[in-house]
Amino acid sequence: MKIGELAQLAQCTVETVRYYERENLLPAPARTQGNFRLYGPLHVERLRFIRNCRALDMSHDEIRNLLALADRTAEGCGAVNAVFDQHIAHVDERIRELAQLKEQLSALRQRCAGEHAVAACGILQGLAAMETEARHERHTHLG
Repeated sequence: MKIGELAQLAQCTVETVRYYERENLLPAPARTQGNFRLYGPLHVERLRFIRNCRALDMSHDEIRNLLALADRTAEGCGAVNAVFDQHIAHVDERIRELAQLKEQLSALRQRCAGEHAVAACGILQGLAAMETEARHERHTHLG
């Protein structure tokens, strides 16, 4: 099948297929005499696998590891579990970071309870103060 057919079967774009080829996530296809790419069922399967991993927010390195492990069908799946455990830990850290971000945003939002002139907006004042604090921290840590 040609690249457009592969993309359609995997519900992605032709550009996505080419990108994953460049990233060495998708194996290079055979070529016709006219130099057109020819894909097979393996490409469809791997592309769907890659897209499912990306839907779980896995990095390209994590996907490469999983693909390499999937190619070693006779081995145990302990290494697969390790990749997932690391990814879950990464997601947990992101959740903590997002919770902190939400707290910061909520605190800023509480600074402006009503409709005021922009000059008196507590949110804008809070943002300006954060920038000053961040600049101060940067200079403190550099010195």
